[in-house]
Amino acid sequence: MKNKNILVTGGAGFIGSHLVRLLVNKYPEYNIINMDSLTYAGNLANLKDVEHMPNYTFVKCDICDFDKVQKIFTKHQINNVIHLAAESHVDRSIKDPFSFAQTNIMGTLSLLQTAKLAWEGNFEGKLFYHVSTDEVYGSLGEEGFFLETTAYDPHSPYSASKASSDHFVRAFHDTYGLPTVISNCSNNYGSYQFPEKLIPLFINNICNNKSLPVYGKGDNVRDWLFVNDHARAIDVIFSKGKLGETYNIGGFNEWKNIDLIKVLIETTDRLLGRPKGTSNKLITYVTDRAGHDARYAIDATKLKEELGWEPSLQFEEGIEKTVKWYLENKEWMENITSGAYEQYYAEMYTN
Repeated sequence: MKNKNILVTGGAGFIGSHLVRLLVNKYPEYNIINMDSLTYAGNLANLKDVEHMPNYTFVKCDICDFDKVQKIFTKHQINNVIHLAAESHVDRSIKDPFSFAQTNIMGTLSLLQTAKLAWEGNFEGKLFYHVSTDEVYGSLGEEGFFLETTAYDPHSPYSASKASSDHFVRAFHDTYGLPTVISNCSNNYGSYQFPEKLIPLFINNICNNKSLPVYGKGDNVRDWLFVNDHARAIDVIFSKGKLGETYNIGGFNEWKNIDLIKVLIETTDRLLGRPKGTSNKLITYVTDRAGHDARYAIDATKLKEELGWEPSLQFEEGIEKTVKWYLENKEWMENITSGAYEQYYAEMYTN
């Protein structure tokens, strides 16, 4: 299908904006429709470099607004969906599980039902691609990796809501024949990430000599992936993935939280011209997060062997690029943390 009209939900967010930029630039023959509700983590400033491209359109819409989603499908003749819109911060989910269930479960169901109704009787060339997380698999011990066949065992309201959305996607494939694919990804890092997440938060705190709060002893392990590599993986799966399949996306790159933080400190202090170890004193150990999973690690062998994708950057190189970006884009960070962008776009897009 040459005339792809691809709806990217959550395209103004961290991962979504990198994906939208890739698709708009790589596929000038495709129409990329970015649908985002512009909540606190959605920021159109992330996409200023493509906002005037002829194959790019932005529409403000909450994925839970079933009637409006249907109208957008009809108006833009949507024939492909890449669904990233989600509430994604574990700490927020612990405080407010209802909003996570609403957006991540009911929002996904709204999109699935819209796609089913819009495409019913003609699924050829259509795809509903659901982007999920490795957190649905639960927690690993010191050994082993998450596989696509690993049983689900979510521990936080966030991961429980994403697990439920994954199950709905598979149910629509099995029950209605909806053409779907799912990917489950490890932790992302890179430019344009909302500064409630560890890496941009800590870079900002190091710059401003603020505390670096570390849960527990900092022994929890995560697999980290450069966000541009994740966007490339989504593109590969979207283009070549097998319908009904799941693909795990990981960086083959495990780090204990405390070791990651020390790399961040060393890199940021060096780029700021500070003596080595200057910011170590900012580390503050705090009470561990409730239900904090011990270790995540993705086995992305299936994605590599079947579709030819693998990470492009080693972690140290990716962290260097990431820290440099935040230091060179302090205005972006200041506008985010002050809420200036949020207020600007709230006034600009009132519908």
